[in-house]
Amino acid sequence: MTAAAALSLLAGCSGGSSIAPRPASPQGGIHPFTGEQRNVVSAIDQDDVAIDASARSLRRVPLRSAAKFAVLAGSTVTNDGPTVVTGNLGLSPGSAVVGFPPGKVVDGSIHAADGEAALAKHDLTTAYNDAAGRKNPHLLPSDIGGMTISPGLYRAPSALAITGNVTLDGKGDADSVFIIQVPTKFTMAVNSSITLIGRARARNIFWQVGSSATLKKASVFKGVILAHMSISLGTGATVADGRLLARIGAVTLLRNIVTEPAP
Repeated sequence: MTAAAALSLLAGCSGGSSIAPRPASPQGGIHPFTGEQRNVVSAIDQDDVAIDASARSLRRVPLRSAAKFAVLAGSTVTNDGPTVVTGNLGLSPGSAVVGFPPGKVVDGSIHAADGEAALAKHDLTTAYNDAAGRKNPHLLPSDIGGMTISPGLYRAPSALAITGNVTLDGKGDADSVFIIQVPTKFTMAVNSSITLIGRARARNIFWQVGSSATLKKASVFKGVILAHMSISLGTGATVADGRLLARIGAVTLLRNIVTEPAP
């Protein structure tokens, strides 16, 4: 089956749909990933076991020293309003951190163009390349709002949007890993959100973004953004449990709350 056909299958999911493997009935059915008609239950079960095994073996993206930062940027960090960042804020090679105060950094420090920030930026590049280089992802539609997604490696067709809520289900495994590869831009629409269930943890969720990420007004994000360029937050957007890590460009904040993940 072609990649285009697989994408078409996923894009046809309705709101609240899931791309987790689903076994067929004894009478047969459509395989959730390949779209092929299957009439033998054992063949469906074998495919699902293979997918589950792949998800279980998926390793975390190694952040190394970048994991010490809630916010990390390359050129500038700019803030307007009473933003609160819980965790370290870093910048390298740029040195302009603007808007702190009125923004606050709690349970951490600002590292502007110092050795810790430089090391973290180096490790961020390694982590970004690691996530981008993972092979054989499952294909996603261009907007995953309304979906429930199981642990695994996924790739958007180009840009990726979340309109509404997307649910990430750890399937009862606190060590489950999600890696979402986005070739171009990632956007969360106004008032959109990410919900974690089944013991999924934000520290194990990685959004690798090929250009820039935008979290619009009043959106609620969870996970780790690894952006090649920049990350921008709209008014009141919340990173309830996550990290904003931008390799080259800026991180722009606007009356936000950014809280690094629990260990």
